[in-house]
Amino acid sequence: MRSGLLALGIDVGGSGIKAASVDCATGALLQERLRIETPTPATPETVLEVIKALVKHFSWKGPIGCGFPAVIVKGCIKTAANIDSSWLGVNGEELFSKATELPVRMVNDADAAGLAEFRFGAGLGQSGVTLLLTLGTGIGSALFHDGVLVPNTEFGHLEFKGAQAEKFVAASIRKKEDLSWSEYGGRLNEYLGHLDRVFSPDLILLGGGISKKFEKYSEYLVLNTKVMPARLENQAGIIGAAIHACEEKR
Repeated sequence: MRSGLLALGIDVGGSGIKAASVDCATGALLQERLRIETPTPATPETVLEVIKALVKHFSWKGPIGCGFPAVIVKGCIKTAANIDSSWLGVNGEELFSKATELPVRMVNDADAAGLAEFRFGAGLGQSGVTLLLTLGTGIGSALFHDGVLVPNTEFGHLEFKGAQAEKFVAASIRKKEDLSWSEYGGRLNEYLGHLDRVFSPDLILLGGGISKKFEKYSEYLVLNTKVMPARLENQAGIIGAAIHACEEKR
């Protein structure tokens, strides 16, 4: 990564779209982040209007990184589990770049969070296999081996308990079903145990807003593998998206 570059990091989530300008050399947010509710339905047209509003708010003229809840291949959206299905097949980088007249790079949102944690957070200096899970509206995942990202994993969509895992253990499900912390911690422990058996990670990091409440459910996580909260919390997606934009062009 070229040091000293700045980028606008945008994190598109199921409930909110957040942005801030970022120093990619330090991971520092240069301005207070702005959050705008994710429109319903979250179509390319409605999300694009939010992106343009964020660019205008920050008076931004440089590179933009956008974390997006989908598999992203060369800027093209390949899945739409927690976003409107009208995104399928859309080249988001081309769409956003044309509308903003600025260079835009897109990355899976959990991968963005993982990039941030490995540069500036709990993953810094970690070797071996590290699995980051973002627990929010759904479950995002980022897998690293010796700090190198394996992109576009979708472990929240693995079949578990007869359904997609995120339908059982996403943070939104805890609220929807009014689960106690012991009930939620038990569910999460089962899911993490399943991933542990399949992937044998050396470390599991738990991110998303619920990482701030790690102490409320950590006692129910009884795995042999070390489990830690991510450090950058809800800023991780913004910082990681900016890092992605600051890297050398493909």
